[in-house]
Amino acid sequence: MLVGYAAALGVFGALAGLVCLETIKFGERWGTYSSPGWFGGHWWWVAVTAAAGVAVGLLRRLTRLPEAVPGLFEDLRAQHVDPGLVWRTVAVSAVSLIGGASVGPEKVLASLGGGAGGRMARRRGLCKEDSQVNTLAGIAGIFGGLFSSPLIVVMLILEVVRPGGQRFSKTLVTDIVAASVSFGIYFAIAGAVFVGAYQVPRYPFADWQLLAGIPLGLFGGIVTILAAGFTVLASRLFGRLNVPAIARSTLGGAMFGIVGVALPLTMYSGAQQLGSVLKGASTLGLGLCVAILIAKMVTCAISQGSGFVGGPIFPSLFIGGTAGVIVHQAIPGVPLGLAFSCLLTAVLGSLAAAPFAMVLMAAFVTRVGPLQTSPILITVLTAFLSVEGLKYLMASRVQERARRRSGAGI
Repeated sequence: MLVGYAAALGVFGALAGLVCLETIKFGERWGTYSSPGWFGGHWWWVAVTAAAGVAVGLLRRLTRLPEAVPGLFEDLRAQHVDPGLVWRTVAVSAVSLIGGASVGPEKVLASLGGGAGGRMARRRGLCKEDSQVNTLAGIAGIFGGLFSSPLIVVMLILEVVRPGGQRFSKTLVTDIVAASVSFGIYFAIAGAVFVGAYQVPRYPFADWQLLAGIPLGLFGGIVTILAAGFTVLASRLFGRLNVPAIARSTLGGAMFGIVGVALPLTMYSGAQQLGSVLKGASTLGLGLCVAILIAKMVTCAISQGSGFVGGPIFPSLFIGGTAGVIVHQAIPGVPLGLAFSCLLTAVLGSLAAAPFAMVLMAAFVTRVGPLQTSPILITVLTAFLSVEGLKYLMASRVQERARRRSGAGI
């Protein structure tokens, strides 16, 4: 029964994913820039992004969308998508993506796929466990075509959700069916859009690259912490503004629009723009790449803090990939393919505890050889452990301060 539902969700996911992504691509056509370098954008972009902020604010008010919307990884861990938020989230996220915000399409897709799986489970009267399995199958079905590989999708879900017992078998089988059906339909219509998206120059494997994965991972962890710091700061600043929500989103749209005029590669999710960074690795220059990296962190933080809705995957890939290009430019002895493929997934790997899915993703999108995946795994693990270690230290300090205050009060 669940396998049959998974096949149906795979069909729905492929068709919904195609419509959604084609709509986003059509909406992004207005953002054509004259140059990827400094001030290659157009000043009328600011009017468009500010208008998108107005639309986001109005939609959030009309649909009564909550201030905090669960993200992709929260939905996966909960194995549940709130049915009351699906269409409201899709509407606001679609405007955010078309309006140039630095967010990804994953939230739209997860809401559609997971919402369809949950709705089907309710109509069929499934138990809680089977409803959760069906929700995950819906998410697998809608991502199977996007990532052009059922293997990446299934591995990501299993590593993030970590189902145990009989639920593991149910989740594994249904996710494989849903993702495979979705990929088959998606490939027949649009082809493989994700595999080989960022092909890097070939480089031979050497033993020293395994050790290089450690400092690369530490650098990836630093980049992740810096990006998270910008996000927290932007959320606090926008939260302190004593103005209506529509004014916050309008201000946020104008702000990332201005940054986009100065550095046009920071616009949108970063999926297409990262290809431009990789192709121009030898011509953009170290200073410009550093500016693009920091500006992308800022625009991501502004987009999320001001009320725009989207996912973290593609912006994280852009930040990590650009960081890899910077490493190669600063240290030419580190091959571009090594630095790019390792850091491409280090930032995202720091957010999601899914190292094997990250390695598969890097191998598929860059087409590096099997030996070259070993440094990628070490980099992702190092970045994840460094970020988690910092979180632990900060939490320990907070607890220690709380104990001292409570002791002083006594």
